[in-house]
Amino acid sequence: MPVRLTAAHSHRLPLSLLLTAALAATALTACGGGSGSSPDTIKVSYKQSTDNSVKVMDTYLAGIKKQFEHKYPGKKVEFVPIKAPDSEYYTKLQQMLRSPRTAPDLVYEDTFLINSDITSGYLKPLDPYLAKWPDWGQFIDTAKAAAKGQDGKTYGVPDGTDTRGLWFDKRVFGKAGLPTDWQPRTWDDVLAAARTIKRKVPGVIPLNVYTGKPAGERATMQGFEMLLYGTGDGTRDPLYDSGSKKWITGSQAFKDSLGFVETVYKEKLGPDVSDALDPNFNTTVNGELLPQGKLGIALDGSWLPYAWLPGSGHEWPDWSRRLGLAAMPTQHGQAPGKVSMSGGWTWSIPAKAANPDLAFDFVRTMQTKDNARKWYIANSGIAVREDVAADPKYVGAQPGIKFFTDLVASTHYRPAYPAYPKVSTAVQEAMEAVTTGDLSVAKAAGEYDATVEDVTGGQVVRG
Repeated sequence: MPVRLTAAHSHRLPLSLLLTAALAATALTACGGGSGSSPDTIKVSYKQSTDNSVKVMDTYLAGIKKQFEHKYPGKKVEFVPIKAPDSEYYTKLQQMLRSPRTAPDLVYEDTFLINSDITSGYLKPLDPYLAKWPDWGQFIDTAKAAAKGQDGKTYGVPDGTDTRGLWFDKRVFGKAGLPTDWQPRTWDDVLAAARTIKRKVPGVIPLNVYTGKPAGERATMQGFEMLLYGTGDGTRDPLYDSGSKKWITGSQAFKDSLGFVETVYKEKLGPDVSDALDPNFNTTVNGELLPQGKLGIALDGSWLPYAWLPGSGHEWPDWSRRLGLAAMPTQHGQAPGKVSMSGGWTWSIPAKAANPDLAFDFVRTMQTKDNARKWYIANSGIAVREDVAADPKYVGAQPGIKFFTDLVASTHYRPAYPAYPKVSTAVQEAMEAVTTGDLSVAKAAGEYDATVEDVTGGQVVRG
């Protein structure tokens, strides 16, 4: 069902000094921001889709602006969209947040990076506002936790979450002689189906698992972590040990997950490596491969229908009849039998915002029950407000919403501590090395271990 913007991520990715300088210059001119702002105008910065045909966020925010300016006569909203791939978005945003001259009044933050920006002092704690806002009690605890800093304060208001699973093309499965109500129980079941498609339906990519540094957090979260968190018995986080507060290295679970990725690309069950390492490959998956019946199985997010709704530019009214949904199984089918990862985005107020009170009034306008429901439906998001999750208008709005909402019960959240973006980059490098065949699983895992030890200052524990 869904695209997510999920997807997905790291403003601390290693970019060249030249690129950083260029992005800084862009950011400084992109926003008139901070100290020069009118007290009656708020500047709102968000990630604008790089796909020119996708205007869902722009359309939604334009409606909120109209409501806000009507409710607060004399007040104005100015949008400062940042149109860039994920990693560049984070870099540009960070540059803007550093100075009162360029800081917007409200920014769209990915939950996996929020702790990095909190630690850097870029965001303002919202607790004084939240304490006086009755609607805050409607937000589910896990969503609230995703916007909390290590100091226990809350730095963002979540606008939804997401879950992940397996999308499969029923027509491709029919041609391959596979059941169109497919529900795999193990990783081997997923690979077996992909091998059958490769053998019986030429010209179709059997399975897509996002991989490598160009895909950014999409590779880490949609790809690797959907495997890693399906290992073991589900009682222990396989990436970060909360007891010792250290990152886990040297685990068999990590090697097994890399092994799955290696198998997909070594056996040519996935896309061509050059396509897989295209940073915009997700647009190809959503806009071409799935609608055109050229992809058998996609390990992807709840938001995909966002790309197929009326007005999206890739309208595909038939998707709910063409595609089936299955939970991603655990490695050997062990309890709980399925796995999902969840993330999401929040609206945050920069520490250097000129008009923070007015910015929170804009958040309150966005997050009425009716406006929140409108947004969840528009962007194929999963509700984080209990009143919306129970609303029949939400539950029945789109095929697949119930399937993906039910996955929240067995989902996992990334250990979004300040070091996570660097750990995530190390995961992507290991994935890319086995995808291209440059390194064996053992060597790629060893390099990951060494990198994580380095970027965390030795805060590691053997798995």
